[in-house]
Amino acid sequence: MADQPDNLILVFLRRIDEKVDRLSEEMRELKSRMTDLEERVAKVELSIAGVNRRIDRIEGRLERIERRLDLVEAPH
Repeated sequence: MADQPDNLILVFLRRIDEKVDRLSEEMRELKSRMTDLEERVAKVELSIAGVNRRIDRIEGRLERIERRLDLVEAPH
């Protein structure tokens, strides 16, 4: 009879250990996915910055064209 409580304790400790192992694996997977997401967001931000630079250049060219065609008033 004295062995039963010890065995029950070991059973519960093993279950806890398995759950901790599963949680640790899930945390590793989440960290990996977060790293991937961070990298993807960084790439998107770089792409947006590139698009913004292109739009700025186009705006400059458009302003020059409008001035040459006298479509806008010259700045004072």
